[in-house]
Amino acid sequence: MLTLQVLAACLTGLLIPLCFTGPAVVLPALAAELRGSATALNWVINAYILSYGSAMMVAGSLTDVLGRRRVWLAGLALFCAATLAIAVAPSVAWIAALRLLQGLGGAAAFAAAMSSLAPLFRGAARNRVMSVLGTTFGLGLAFGPLAAGAMLELARWPAVFYATAALGGGGMLLVWTSVPADAPCGKGRPDWPGAISFSVALALLTLAMLLAPEHGWRSGGVLLSITASVLLFFIFIRIERRTAQPMLDLTLFRQRRFVAVQVLAASPAFLFIVLIVMLPGRFIGIDHMSALAAGRLMTALAAPLLLVPMLAALLLRWFEPATLCAAGLLLAAAGLAWLAQVPGHGGTAALAGPLLLVGAGIGLPWGLMDGMALSVVDTDRAGMATGIFNTVRISADGVALALAGATLAGLIGAALARQLPSDLPLLAAASRAALGDMQQATQLLGGQEALLRASYDAAFRQLLHGLAGLAVALAALVPYLLRKKERRLTKA
Repeated sequence: MLTLQVLAACLTGLLIPLCFTGPAVVLPALAAELRGSATALNWVINAYILSYGSAMMVAGSLTDVLGRRRVWLAGLALFCAATLAIAVAPSVAWIAALRLLQGLGGAAAFAAAMSSLAPLFRGAARNRVMSVLGTTFGLGLAFGPLAAGAMLELARWPAVFYATAALGGGGMLLVWTSVPADAPCGKGRPDWPGAISFSVALALLTLAMLLAPEHGWRSGGVLLSITASVLLFFIFIRIERRTAQPMLDLTLFRQRRFVAVQVLAASPAFLFIVLIVMLPGRFIGIDHMSALAAGRLMTALAAPLLLVPMLAALLLRWFEPATLCAAGLLLAAAGLAWLAQVPGHGGTAALAGPLLLVGAGIGLPWGLMDGMALSVVDTDRAGMATGIFNTVRISADGVALALAGATLAGLIGAALARQLPSDLPLLAAASRAALGDMQQATQLLGGQEALLRASYDAAFRQLLHGLAGLAVALAALVPYLLRKKERRLTKA
């Protein structure tokens, strides 16, 4: 039964990356059939991130209050129902709305799956199980696009969602048969005021980060969302301080080790997810690679996540988690710096090396941080800790992508401004170039493709160097936060 429960958790974990990668592959087919606008199609991807990230901590807290098995089954049921409804939805707007529900179900199921493993394993065994879970997540991330593309070759786009729902149904069956009923760990009623204020605040912040690349940081919608989000965060903190049984124990953030885990949770967003999203645009739009060649290179970046997390668990026999995490971040920094030295139009062989190094580097903390998220708190707070950890991990993706995109566009625009008249639409052209749309960017400037390409290459190198510097800083910060407190020696 224990093996089946771990398998159920892994299957639940596999659904999360599939819901990131699969819909991105089916968007062209979906657009051709349902004729959605570009904005509406964009929300097919963003709606899931928005709801999943904003609900994760709430879901983790509810597992402590309502019971892990109950939340796990309810989350998978909502996930499967929403996924099946997406497959028969009549419009893109309906799909985006259903993706919100899909994200809520996925957040509840994954939070319950992780917290259910906390009381079953201890020490090295827990780290090994969490590494298996991390490897499963990497499996979906690495091969999700390939699986979705293969299904599109054989059937229409709904087949991708039918297959995802089938996996969710299999997970429900495993949970039903292998996970024993558990009594709620918490007492009293859920902290609904805290849950609602936090979820809405994080949703508004995520919404602002998603809108910023398209509308600009000074647009009314972005500024209003950020202002309302900050206000609601203050309200949330006030609620949690006054509530007898808060959803979030704010005293956790006084613990350096707890903060360290949250730093680790956010690091892949900036050092890995940014590359997953931005590099295909560079390879196809700037370097003129085929989609197949670009896909193979992205496999080089993600494939290490299938093996390195397991290796990280084995290395714990000889090394401390802080040492392995720091080493992984330094490897990622070296890979990013190496990638920055590869010239534009670099061949597959030249690019594969640094991409493999970045993936391997991220794989070390990736395989350890799930277990660390549970080990830094008491077992009865496992659900809360899991929710916070995954909220940070998912929410950081939106923040990182928005900041990286805005930084790249800003660097390109600054380079263009030094050599072209200010009356040209430089910012619009820079934004297009940052997305990999070199053709439209060139048209906006009436030519100047060579200058645009040179500006893009220089800006991308600067961005990679900046990310490499961030990785080095994190490699120094994490061991400091994770170090054990030294006992003060007193004279006899």
